Amino acid sequence: MVSVAIMGHGVVGSGVAEILLTHKQKLFSSLGEEIYIKKILDLREFPDSPIAERFTKNFEEILNDIEIRVVVEVMGGLNPAYDYVKRCLKAGKSVVTSNKELVAAHGAELLALAKEENVNFMFEASVGGGIPIIRPMNQCLVANNVGEVAGILNGTTNFILTKMIADGMQFADALKLAQDLGFAERNPAADIEGHDACRKICILASLAYGKHVYPESVHTEGISGITLSDVTLAKSFGYVIKLIGKVKKLESGKIDILTAPMLVPLKSQLSNIDYEFNGIMVRGDCTGDVVFYGKGAGKLPTASAVVADVVDCCKHLKARRFLFWADGDGSNIISYKDSVSAMYLRVSGEDAEAKVQTAFGEISTAWSDGELAVLTPELRYGEFQEICEALENDGIKILSSIRIGDI
Repeated sequence: MVSVAIMGHGVVGSGVAEILLTHKQKLFSSLGEEIYIKKILDLREFPDSPIAERFTKNFEEILNDIEIRVVVEVMGGLNPAYDYVKRCLKAGKSVVTSNKELVAAHGAELLALAKEENVNFMFEASVGGGIPIIRPMNQCLVANNVGEVAGILNGTTNFILTKMIADGMQFADALKLAQDLGFAERNPAADIEGHDACRKICILASLAYGKHVYPESVHTEGISGITLSDVTLAKSFGYVIKLIGKVKKLESGKIDILTAPMLVPLKSQLSNIDYEFNGIMVRGDCTGDVVFYGKGAGKLPTASAVVADVVDCCKHLKARRFLFWADGDGSNIISYKDSVSAMYLRVSGEDAEAKVQTAFGEISTAWSDGELAVLTPELRYGEFQEICEALENDGIKILSSIRIGDI
């Protein structure tokens, strides 16, 4: 029997407890022994729980219990999760987490600490919820040099954009619907401003290229500026708009990483991933494009990934699973202004088409309600900004600009 503790009994934590209790035989068959929930840490009372007597409000009871070998952290946020996880690792306990904020902010440090203490720090559920991605990248694709990772990494924004594309809903209405259905938080900033997706692509970039990428080093844009005009015009060009987290390794050895709305071509495997579903494309030199698809959040999908890590930790109580990357200082990341892509631009103003064509050269155009939409050639983003500034000085109003994703 392996004793475990769960820190947090919210949506995911209660799902982890549920799976460990209801799938005992299935897990026993996989592991060869029982996984026993010895403690659950939460400040609230759960008198109706079938294991109500195992709840505690005192973290020290978990830390000081030598029988507890694996600790699940599903509290979320950095405080007190960061401190608790560090102390558990130092006490020789393996830790499993779904906390993307924790892994994105402190992953390198916690992995190094786990290595030092000969325990495991695992976080499959931190990126794709129920979608397997960390283990496949770390094991199944290990023979590949990963050239690029790109994905729809946030179900809330994907739901909103899908409602705008499929049903012609305004952004504000689609956001409210997402909140009403429980896909978006009351304060949706982390989702709609791109911070959640940014944390996830940072984790994938760290794993793919071996150095920690901190969210502060990654240029991030959200979807709150996307309008129905943009959605309609993108469709006329053969694209859909998705919030994409993307990292690409360049010939220089540096990486180009950002999180932003992009026009995704209809031929892309990511273009048909809709509503609250996520999709992650990994481009390997041996495999080509491999796409992982599924629900990126939710109680049982996320808990399923957490429990898989728990089982893995239980199988390797006396041996580390190799999951590691070094710390990073951002020196391997190019400036977003040096990132190269074609651009979508929506403008208005007198002689707009002639002025834009003079500025960019060969362009594709479409008109809607007196506004001009343009697809530019590939160019550095810094150069694009300079051209837009010159156009504005020449009387052209820039209404919207969105990158075109080569994915």
